[in-house]
Amino acid sequence: MNIELLNQASAFISQEADMLDHGEYPEWLALWEEKGLYIVPINPDETDFANTLNYACDDAKMRKLRVARLGSGESISTSPAPRTIRSVSRFRVLADDGKTVTVRCAQNLREFRKEIQKHYTANLTYTLVRDGDSFRIQQKVVRLLNSSDALQCIGYIP
Repeated sequence: MNIELLNQASAFISQEADMLDHGEYPEWLALWEEKGLYIVPINPDETDFANTLNYACDDAKMRKLRVARLGSGESISTSPAPRTIRSVSRFRVLADDGKTVTVRCAQNLREFRKEIQKHYTANLTYTLVRDGDSFRIQQKVVRLLNSSDALQCIGYIP
């Protein structure tokens, strides 16, 4: 196990979670490869995202539109804006070919909005491309634990 790589990847993913919790969406968008995909599948076991229905399967254009919607205050799901705290843990490097690194981790997300607190748990899988001494996100898959149940409106990026 390459502890240095694991530490670098987990620090990058933790930074991304902090950016999202603090609404640093332009900085979050800058973490992505232009052709990167942000995916939230309905079926937690799905691997063929292009040929199945997903809660989200965002390319660069859709990520920018999602961020614009979150910041506009015009969507009922984002007004008032929810406050979130993400905890990421249990990092594991699944693959490393020298250029890309695949990392799986757990995320626990707490949301507080309209006097109600909600909790979402997910397995996250990142495909990261090396970029100098850091990374860029090529793909992020958010496998919500309860994705196959009816989900309430989520007014932020899980």
